[in-house]
Amino acid sequence: MNKKYTIAVIGATGLVGRTVISILQEKNLGDEQNILCYASKKSANSILEVNGHNYKVLELCKENINKKIKFAIFSAGSNVSKTWAHHFTKNGTVVIDNSSAFRRDKRVPLVVPEINFGKITCKTKLIANPNCSTIALVIPLFELSKLAKIKRVVVSTYQAASGAGNSGISDLKNGLANKFQYILTDNLIPHIDYFLENGYTFEEDKLMFEPLKILGQKFSITATAVRVPITNCHSESINVELASDVSVSEFQKAIANNDATLLFDDPKTNKYPMPIISSVTEKIVVGRIRKDTSKKNSLAFFVSMDNIKKGAALNAVQILEKHIKTFI
Repeated sequence: MNKKYTIAVIGATGLVGRTVISILQEKNLGDEQNILCYASKKSANSILEVNGHNYKVLELCKENINKKIKFAIFSAGSNVSKTWAHHFTKNGTVVIDNSSAFRRDKRVPLVVPEINFGKITCKTKLIANPNCSTIALVIPLFELSKLAKIKRVVVSTYQAASGAGNSGISDLKNGLANKFQYILTDNLIPHIDYFLENGYTFEEDKLMFEPLKILGQKFSITATAVRVPITNCHSESINVELASDVSVSEFQKAIANNDATLLFDDPKTNKYPMPIISSVTEKIVVGRIRKDTSKKNSLAFFVSMDNIKKGAALNAVQILEKHIKTFI
């Protein structure tokens, strides 16, 4: 993979956008010569520095979109994606979108490359990246589904301030309530995204829809999403009812053998997933695996994951990387 293709990063000045650029650099997929950075008119012509590399920021407008762009990674919110994605795809660019804009579109594959990259073909021009909390949930579920049919999932998320970008981190560090509904410092907010008529939030609704589409399976699922006062890394408490018995050791072995997960599970030595563990790995950290003693054929476990990396930027770059290896 020596050839470098022209890659556009939309929302380049944001938290996820900068991380996308950093990962492209690490994987030797991009540098100043082939990465085009796009942002709003406000940031146009500024210089974005990422790991010692300097990029001129382009305004996202028709005049600045060219046919040489092979891939475009969008990380600027659903409104920007809905407005601008087709301007790239009509030129033959493969768009990987980090927003919620196209995840429910039946024509658009919702992809975690370790699970369902096969939904992409050489003709696919628009690919949706899942919600960050979905990725942390669905990879362990994928391993469980190989061992027994999933009947029901109950998930509670503990989501860091960085899930709301730089403005969320600013709220946390400065004791403000600009981005969030309340001050997050020394607080928990059981409210992420907007409320639906059924009492769930849209964030919870994503968690209840996206795993079914990614796994291609049908099971019951309910979710509660909570914002917690930490800077980075989302965690989740997950309870799964299965159609048949799966032992703790069977699931542990499956997690240990998955390249995307890190088994960190030994109560005797206080080894369990935490943000301070997941912040230093690109993998989803899985532990606290135990039988649910209240329900037959059920397991409970806990996960933690860097929501900016594997939860967003890394997953998008992995799709891009695998696309090059598979189709180019």
